[in-house]
Amino acid sequence: MTGSGKRGADSERWLAVSLRTLHLAGVVWVGSAVIGGQAVHHAASALLLASGLALLVADLLAGRIALRELAGVVVLLKLVLVAWLAFDARHAAGIFWTLLVVSSFASHAPKGFRHWPTRR
Repeated sequence: MTGSGKRGADSERWLAVSLRTLHLAGVVWVGSAVIGGQAVHHAASALLLASGLALLVADLLAGRIALRELAGVVVLLKLVLVAWLAFDARHAAGIFWTLLVVSSFASHAPKGFRHWPTRR
């Protein structure tokens, strides 16, 4: 790319890196509370939910994900689970570990599986 196209791609990349960094910070914050047997702070859940939603919007706008594909459905499910985690301390540990496992599988599964059904 040349000119403003490259700058746009660079700024989109930096936005994605920033959002993913915030998201990982939220994962660590929530995870440390769960592992430490503490109540999950609402700000940690809010950071995780807001950054996850922002990542979803960025991926939708860039065409990297579609809600009608398995990857999009999984992201929506994860957002629902994060919202549940924020309001149900009794199930926080189970929800956290479910999110961690589902996220790992969904992120690292073969492309054909993540984007099923295949786009036409």
